[in-house]
Amino acid sequence: MNFPLPRWIGHRGGGALAPENTLAGIRLAGRMGFSAVEFDVMLSGDGTPVLIHDETLERTTNGQGLVGETPDAQLFALDAGDGERVPCYADAVAACREYGLLANVEIKPAAGLERQTAETVARLSTGLWQGATVQPLISSFSLEALEIARDLAPQIPRGVLFERVPADWLAVVRRLRAVTLHCAARHLSDDVLAEAQANGIPVLCYTVNTKKAAESLFERGVSAIFTDRLDLFVAETSAYKGLHLRG
Repeated sequence: MNFPLPRWIGHRGGGALAPENTLAGIRLAGRMGFSAVEFDVMLSGDGTPVLIHDETLERTTNGQGLVGETPDAQLFALDAGDGERVPCYADAVAACREYGLLANVEIKPAAGLERQTAETVARLSTGLWQGATVQPLISSFSLEALEIARDLAPQIPRGVLFERVPADWLAVVRRLRAVTLHCAARHLSDDVLAEAQANGIPVLCYTVNTKKAAESLFERGVSAIFTDRLDLFVAETSAYKGLHLRG
């Protein structure tokens, strides 16, 4: 299976240029010429996969309480910034397909809902992305979620997400049959990067918001970065043709 891996990925949609995890952010990234966006998927109180990062509503919406306890009718009426609504996963996929974007779908389960969230996202993804020219990349900090995605949607590539990469990371990647390693840029060691390069595993780093930091990471051999500063990298997106993974 081949899919493009551009160097620059819009963090939570449009990064700092639009409300995070909204359709406006995804569409803005597409219009700016970006080839990939990342967003977080969690379950609503009705079990609907929606785009939101926190388990609580206060930081990113005008609502209050837990996402996982908020019914759809209430959740979809909230303001997620600039009049944007909290989107459902299906609408986000449609936006990505409209612009031909690679979506890094981060499964972000609320505490105790790892299995339910992963099962819902994996099963839904199989249908939503069927026939898409660009397939998504599913990632998560939850290894349980990635195991479920591997078993229920094996055709969709997976990325293992860590803040600090553990010593046994390669065994984890192989067990999950993942194709990418994701980690915090500030914690990426040369040893991990060398081991990844030796095994042909692209490393993706978050969250990189200066050109100097990005250039340093690319020089070291990092394959892609997640950024909030789409405005800093927009010129490069049209010139860079991207890597291709084989998984």
